[in-house]
Amino acid sequence: MPATFFLTGDFVRTHSDTMAEVAASHYLVGNHTMTHPHLSQLSPAAVTEEIRDADQQLRTVLGHSARPWFRFPFGEYDGRTLRVVHDLGYGAIGWTVDTRGWMGRGGGTPADIVSRVHEALQPGAIVLMHLGANPDDGTTFDADALPDVISAIRAAGYRLVALTNW
Repeated sequence: MPATFFLTGDFVRTHSDTMAEVAASHYLVGNHTMTHPHLSQLSPAAVTEEIRDADQQLRTVLGHSARPWFRFPFGEYDGRTLRVVHDLGYGAIGWTVDTRGWMGRGGGTPADIVSRVHEALQPGAIVLMHLGANPDDGTTFDADALPDVISAIRAAGYRLVALTNW
């Protein structure tokens, strides 16, 4: 199934087993900074360092840069941070629906995730989901909902594509 993963450098460094699978699968991978900070609170030099450090981690595993794919942590950006990202050769990719699986129990249930995605489907929709468990409560709601999300997307007449096929 096609997918695009936006990964932090910290995730890449910490989860080398998962990264080996991602690299071998040829999934499209984008840069999501080194540590997932609020970039608008950092200096341009610190924003650059976050992006370059993550790119170095990704190069180590993938064998190439994640350019031109970048996702802002928290979806937060301003004109200054967007210029830094563009100057580094990236294009910023957002999303049209957030499953809120990252919120754990505070975001609902796996069934709520499926409903949220189904209600927001439209041509060109980008669904934001997260790998791993919620650090606060250990839930894996995005992973739990994924098979039903895929079924709902297909049942609505849409197909899943990676960004390069868009």
